[in-house]
Amino acid sequence: MRKTWIIALSLSTGLALAACSQQTQENADKTVDAAASDAGAAASQAVGDTAHAVGKAADQGAAAISDAADKAAAAAEKAADTAGDKIEEGTAKAKARIHEETAPDKH
Repeated sequence: MRKTWIIALSLSTGLALAACSQQTQENADKTVDAAASDAGAAASQAVGDTAHAVGKAADQGAAAISDAADKAAAAAEKAADTAGDKIEEGTAKAKARIHEETAPDKH
């Protein structure tokens, strides 16, 4: 869009300059150059702002993923601890029952 604007401005300026004096042409050239410079600076600023916003969003996304991973790891550790406790309980009960069933005084 910037190029189209510059081309259109240049063409219209060129047609208008065909009937102008040398001083008017120089002033018009300076105006076109200034407008092109301003347009370039605005485009550069927009690119910089966009890059900054993308970088910030990426940082926030990475932080959210890291937080989710930490929470998932904590939940998995808790589940593993709970499962380990249940296995130990079950093993202790099984040992006690085996001991009861195989005790010499029962036979």
